[in-house]
Amino acid sequence: MHETRASRTPSSPRSSTRRPRLTARTADRHELYQIAVQDPETDLAFLEKAFRRWRKRAPYHFREDFCGTALLSATWAAKGELHTAEGFDLDGATLAWGRAHNLRPMLGDAASRVQLHQRDVRAKGRRPADLRVAQNFSYMVFKERAELLEYFRAAHRDLARDGVFALDHYGGLEATEELTETRRCPGFTYVWEQAKYLPGTGEYVCHIGFKFRDGSAIKRAFTYPWRYWHLTELQDLLHEAGFDDVHLYFEQGDEDDQGNGEFLLDPEGRTSRNCAGIVTYLIAVK
Repeated sequence: MHETRASRTPSSPRSSTRRPRLTARTADRHELYQIAVQDPETDLAFLEKAFRRWRKRAPYHFREDFCGTALLSATWAAKGELHTAEGFDLDGATLAWGRAHNLRPMLGDAASRVQLHQRDVRAKGRRPADLRVAQNFSYMVFKERAELLEYFRAAHRDLARDGVFALDHYGGLEATEELTETRRCPGFTYVWEQAKYLPGTGEYVCHIGFKFRDGSAIKRAFTYPWRYWHLTELQDLLHEAGFDDVHLYFEQGDEDDQGNGEFLLDPEGRTSRNCAGIVTYLIAVK
């Protein structure tokens, strides 16, 4: 499986670290992805806060499905000696990149607390996870309802007795439009392309690319042949898989309907209005 991870939203703010001048020839697509898309400290802070709300304790063993370069797992393990992580992905080259660039530079014995598996995400982990995640809409790789249900059931079985499974969803008026949006990042421009959506089948094809100041570009550096799953479908499937409750946290927005990275619980499970783009976390409680 390729690194099936997309941007949270095409406009989400990410790292502002200064970078050397980049070109299509010198840039590394995995590094660019991490800069443009991922914010592991913020993500983990939210996930741990949500876990504590529903479980009244701290989580320690973390599982990252579709982990790609395992940046989230590495960041989790660096939190302390009690924090361990497992990452699952089928792309061996991407896992190798993560070991070299995210695990190897870790201080002390933190890297030894991360175990990466080149296996299907439906496979059982070495130990039940307290907190298990599928970030950046990666579960949309499952195009058949039976496949997605099988994955959710596997996630439920392999959680700790009071575990939590978290996944995010991209919705709103623009989510299924065929469009291209760009966002400036330090030294390059991030390109998010929703290339195809077929409402009759849910077929959904998206791409990530990068443009540079010298005029060069890495076009469609990552391609995601997905099925678009609606929020209500996901809730139904999680309940069918055995989860007792599914809590929805909607990203808040500014006056221009741009997401601000703050997620608030909606007890009634619905937003007050249908914005152009809505990112939602589903917190499934066992």
